[in-house]
Amino acid sequence: NSLYIKGRYNKYVRDIPQTKWYCRKCRGKGCSYCNFKGKMYETSVEEIIGGVILKYTKAEEEKFHGAGREDIDARMLGDGRPFVIEIQKPKIRKLDLKKIQSEINKDNRIKVTELEYSNKREVIELKRGKFKKTYLVYLDQDISDEDFERIKYLREISQRTPKRVQHRRADKIRIRKIYKVERENSNCLKICCESGLYVKELITGDDGRTVPSVSSIVQKDLECIALDVIKIHDR
Repeated sequence: NSLYIKGRYNKYVRDIPQTKWYCRKCRGKGCSYCNFKGKMYETSVEEIIGGVILKYTKAEEEKFHGAGREDIDARMLGDGRPFVIEIQKPKIRKLDLKKIQSEINKDNRIKVTELEYSNKREVIELKRGKFKKTYLVYLDQDISDEDFERIKYLREISQRTPKRVQHRRADKIRIRKIYKVERENSNCLKICCESGLYVKELITGDDGRTVPSVSSIVQKDLECIALDVIKIHDR
């Protein structure tokens, strides 16, 4: 039987994905497109966490289940994102989770907390969960007081699947809610919104695919230059 371990992770860098990202050309076999590595990125949150746990369980495979995922170039801050890692065919099942957590956290790109044993039921609940999320969105232009007065009442948008993910997501139009918009400073907004809302496109409008957008409301061409997830509202 598989062994399940849950916890929360923070990601402090902007250049690693949550899970393994196999090469889109060779699908993991290795080719010139990926410099024969078989994947698009050197490592991932999954591989950093899973590598340590696989070593202690003497297992060969794992599956990583997260409560959603952040973009590769976004940090995961606050108290972290819930996850469950499923260890397949472990040879050792009795583990010192505090020791494992400490060893994982030697890699300063991420941090894990609250490691404890889990089960398949919690994986299902995690995948089904629709958690509100709060972001810090850094913009390429300042937001004036007048602009913010227009933005802060934004509560609902119509969002067609963004162009950047259309190759791997069904092309649909979805209604998404925004619960609160605050201004952190002149070029940073704090946005609390529904699960499944694409925040970068909320800013830009994605060539009219997100309506209304922050850009359309203030009548400026705004860009999101950096993004941080600061809260997953699961508790």
